[in-house]
Amino acid sequence: MNRPLKDLHVAVLMGGLSAEREVSLNSGKGCADALEGQVARVSRIDAGRDLANVLGGLIRPDVVLNCLHGAWGEDGCVQGVLETLNIPYTHSGVLASALAMDKAKSKAVLAAAGIPVPGGGLFDRHEVARDHVMAPPYVIKPNAEGSSVGVFLVTEGANRPPAEVGAADWTYGEQVMVEPFIAGRELAVAVLGEADGPRALTVTDITPTKGFYDYEAKYAPGGSVHELPARLKSDVFEMALRLSERAHTALGCRGVTRSDFRYDDVKDVLVLLEVNTQPGMTSTSLVPEQAAHVGVGYPELVRWMVEDASCPR
Repeated sequence: MNRPLKDLHVAVLMGGLSAEREVSLNSGKGCADALEGQVARVSRIDAGRDLANVLGGLIRPDVVLNCLHGAWGEDGCVQGVLETLNIPYTHSGVLASALAMDKAKSKAVLAAAGIPVPGGGLFDRHEVARDHVMAPPYVIKPNAEGSSVGVFLVTEGANRPPAEVGAADWTYGEQVMVEPFIAGRELAVAVLGEADGPRALTVTDITPTKGFYDYEAKYAPGGSVHELPARLKSDVFEMALRLSERAHTALGCRGVTRSDFRYDDVKDVLVLLEVNTQPGMTSTSLVPEQAAHVGVGYPELVRWMVEDASCPR
């Protein structure tokens, strides 16, 4: 943005239509609170299907800070609305958002860029629910959701896959991604898309306090322990940083992203699971934690996100 921050009217989008609504409300509240006093006006918008009318007629902000997570808000749909309205906005644009949300397509792009990704593929959810489509252990996940929503770990020795995947009330798409489970450590790297190129901040090593790194482990207070910087061999640490920057560039991302990895420290194998184009900004979220570690406080990080906004993206 070329105008002074103090003169801007910023609309913060939160809530939305996806299974990640509660996380988005928390992210949005945190960002909106941080902007109060830094900008001329903050409008807090619980985004719905009337978003174009709200932004185009009733609110008409100078900038949109997009704190939506998951389907619709993070997959290119809302980004397309903002492009049509010609309102500068944060995070990635239409193509990068859609591509990163689709796990199968993003894995193909990342693999083509020489970035190690898990094996596996897309399967019909009913086929997956009937019988093992690969030898356990493996992971079942929706092809286009985030925050570990709808994710199942099928452990070694499991007699059958989880029946929930084939249930009538399943709402996460007819095809699911099935990948071999990668033993080891859960790592994450935040990336800021700065003017002279993407900058990875640091590496966090995440340990769930119980079981699998699922939705509860990510967002419940005390659900996981974050160690940063992660205690890794220097070459693995450096590789995680550089792969995160390469992934950000390969997908065409803008603003802030977060790359999630598994590191098998027995086999010394580092694999990038996915890139999140609108990572959480809650009290337990990894991006603000990493930013603080490198000297960027929460209000400063949010300010940077707004100053980075543009249209088109």
